[in-house]
Amino acid sequence: MMQRVEKSEKLFKEGYNCSQAVVGAFSDLLPFDFDTLTLMSSGFGGGMGRLREVCGAVSGMVLVSSILKGYNNPKDDQAKKELYSFIQNIVKEFEEENSSIVCRELLGLSVKREEPIPEKRTDEYYKKRPCVEMVKSAVRILCKHFD
Repeated sequence: MMQRVEKSEKLFKEGYNCSQAVVGAFSDLLPFDFDTLTLMSSGFGGGMGRLREVCGAVSGMVLVSSILKGYNNPKDDQAKKELYSFIQNIVKEFEEENSSIVCRELLGLSVKREEPIPEKRTDEYYKKRPCVEMVKSAVRILCKHFD
């Protein structure tokens, strides 16, 4: 578990967004290469393109879980039910640990939308933003199920 948590923190501090850091930490378990995974998860950062909606770390958990436990037969209601139940449980776990799954609430922002321009990743950025802790929380939760 600790290796994945450390990997996610390293990825985030290298500049990958929250969702990419979570998904990238599980790249060895997923049937896509690292670049494809970080490409697929890139739009979820900042609560979906900095809309400050669902936390990108949570979206990363959902993407990893969908790849590992998902279904592709639209008539397989049992598989759909099992995946949705699993997603609800891990998201609930994240919410219990962090008090919300909404990016702006986690960041203490009052605005719903921000400019689409990402902030520069400086030492000050890392001090004021809890994002790396959200990433690590998401990875710990996934590790309970997939590690």
